[in-house]
Amino acid sequence: MVNAIKATALVMAGKRSGVLDPLAERAGVSQKAVVPVNGVPMIERVVAQVAACPSVGAIRVVAHDEGEIARLPTVATLIAEGRLTMVEGRFNIVDSVFAGSEGADFPLLITTADNCLVTPEGYGEFIAKCLAEGAGGAAALARREDVQAADPIGQKRFYEFRDGGYSNCNTYWLGSAQALKAAEIMREGGQFIKYPRRIIKAFGLINLVRFRMGWGSKEKLFAQISRRFGFKLVPVVLSDGHFAIDVDNERTFAVTEKILKAREGDRTGPAT
Repeated sequence: MVNAIKATALVMAGKRSGVLDPLAERAGVSQKAVVPVNGVPMIERVVAQVAACPSVGAIRVVAHDEGEIARLPTVATLIAEGRLTMVEGRFNIVDSVFAGSEGADFPLLITTADNCLVTPEGYGEFIAKCLAEGAGGAAALARREDVQAADPIGQKRFYEFRDGGYSNCNTYWLGSAQALKAAEIMREGGQFIKYPRRIIKAFGLINLVRFRMGWGSKEKLFAQISRRFGFKLVPVVLSDGHFAIDVDNERTFAVTEKILKAREGDRTGPAT
């Protein structure tokens, strides 16, 4: 049965070598993944949401400073239960994905430590849609109108397709070990909107023109990419625009914390 399939979650919590993230510096911590948002470290939030998703089995956290993360209460509990494993991050995100996937059971759900607004239901929706599509690989997207309804300034960049604008949710699917080669798309980072040459390198010049002009559908673009890689890659549109808002800078930190305070109440008060 499809529902019996459980994904292995890779939570990417790396940091740039030799560079202290500005949010981490302001919070007085050594890495962005442990910056508190509404009083709870980002990585602890994401791990808790992933662990609460019934469609997720094993969890792997890929990080450069493993010890600091492993001491967080939720992470430590899952390690003690044998469900969570810490994996040492590599020099770049692609090699870190390869390291995290070594010996893992497929399919893989890949998410990031700054995806603080994704819920267990959101991860479950993504996994269910990937399985229903028979996806070898997938990327989660959210519609522009849904993202702007979640917060008007939470996300400012959108991919333009024939049927409208979509934002990346930094959530990915690898259905098998063969699909790992799709991770090469992220070799230089996923910021295709800012760096068009990365689209040329990954997908080809014609696809870049179609992408920039908004001439094609997202389904057609992914079908063309599928032919390039030799397995089925699909776009998965999620129902909640909050999932496209991650903590990337001071603006998105403030937006995320505002949303979390509305959901949970203010948890930023002094510890007792």
